[in-house]
Amino acid sequence: MTLSIAIAGAGGRMGRALVRAASEDARFRIVGGTERGDGEFMGVDLGALAGIAPLFMATTDAADHAAEGADVWLDFTTPDATLRALDALASTRARAAIVGTTGFSAEQHATIAKHATRIAIVQSGNFSLGVTLLAALVEQAAAKLSPDWDIEIVEAHHKRKVDAPSGTALLLGAAAAKGRGAKGEDVFRREAAGARKRGEIGFVSIRGGGIVGEHDVIFAAEREVVTLSHQALDRAVFADGALTAALWVADKPPGLYSMRDVLGV
Repeated sequence: MTLSIAIAGAGGRMGRALVRAASEDARFRIVGGTERGDGEFMGVDLGALAGIAPLFMATTDAADHAAEGADVWLDFTTPDATLRALDALASTRARAAIVGTTGFSAEQHATIAKHATRIAIVQSGNFSLGVTLLAALVEQAAAKLSPDWDIEIVEAHHKRKVDAPSGTALLLGAAAAKGRGAKGEDVFRREAAGARKRGEIGFVSIRGGGIVGEHDVIFAAEREVVTLSHQALDRAVFADGALTAALWVADKPPGLYSMRDVLGV
């Protein structure tokens, strides 16, 4: 069976990676893609944007038009654009969405949860299969090590990334907090100044060059340090994970799912 998909922000870095990956996989059929109406990629062929053969399908600024024949919507854009697209999907046949956009406020997360009562949504700060496994290992380590072990999460991304800490860093922080039986935001420390409190989870963000994504979770005790790490070498790993999630969620009932649900970890 072929899964029909539509891709938001088809001219962006992730959008292009998704177009390339899906066009090479017979399990998928791309039926549409969006771009900003005032952007340079508006009306451009999706294949041309991705550096592959023409797909004879131009970008549009209307999510409902792009998703008209789609089973699953894939969105790695901006919080406002993603929420507008989820609203627009209500008038289409799309029954699921993959949301990899980061930087949502608490109120915006609540809005996504409301959409998940209508369609199935897989939302994650990172769609890499390796990061999903890393989060599970971080949770286990945090559960085994006492709060006397300080946790610092160091993340590095390209200079064009806007939000900090990254969605992946927050995902890993939430996994560590869950392992300790705490609520993530209650123990997150984003300012490095001053002595740290017992049980806090700290974040350090680095922005530079073309770094795809690097994450280190450091567990530091007085006499030893344990570091769990992941490095993305190619943006294609996120596209592969997003497409894996799309196949998984296509027949799921409405609800809000994570990549750990997809992999069963």
